[in-house]
Amino acid sequence: MTPIRLYAYPLSGHAHRVELFLSLLGLPFDKVDIDIVKGEQKQAEFLALNPFGQVPVIQDGELTLADSNAILTYLALRYDTGGRWLPRDPIGAAQVQRWLSVAAGPLVNGPGSARVNVLFRRPHDPRCLDIATVLLTRIEHHLAARDFLAADGPTIADIALYTYTSHAPEGGVSLQPYPKVRAWLARIEALPGFVGMPRQAAAEAAR
Repeated sequence: MTPIRLYAYPLSGHAHRVELFLSLLGLPFDKVDIDIVKGEQKQAEFLALNPFGQVPVIQDGELTLADSNAILTYLALRYDTGGRWLPRDPIGAAQVQRWLSVAAGPLVNGPGSARVNVLFRRPHDPRCLDIATVLLTRIEHHLAARDFLAADGPTIADIALYTYTSHAPEGGVSLQPYPKVRAWLARIEALPGFVGMPRQAAAEAAR
């Protein structure tokens, strides 16, 4: 098949979750780095792909699609015919969607925003750490009796929440108080085809 083209930024957790899923599916893809620091995502050429000026974007044949959760859903429905990564039954699909909403809300507003503030030297916002603490505590409790978020095996819910959770220490959010969360991250990292996102300075010590 013709490789899927992925427009990404190396430090974007949204882009990484798509790269990770492509790798887990074993799909060929070419990555095009967009330098968001230089504002390449706001140039006309990229805005023609995504008027919102955000990565990631994929091109799969004639399809151009933006938004990481939308891309995960598309890839699961298009290439995972067995329904492993996105259950086809109403309850299973709804359970995954619940966590995709968490990925787009508390995960971004908590650990994700705290990390962005540190990496790009923006003002510290204590609300990010408060949101992160509440979220990680809830995930910790949720994982007390299960290995994955939405089903018995990994789904795109786990992929959507993996990156910003794993890299939370880069924003000053320690994962030490959350052993179940850390064990869940390790299960994701043990999946065949796993690829990580480069860690920034001091992140490993905080993790």
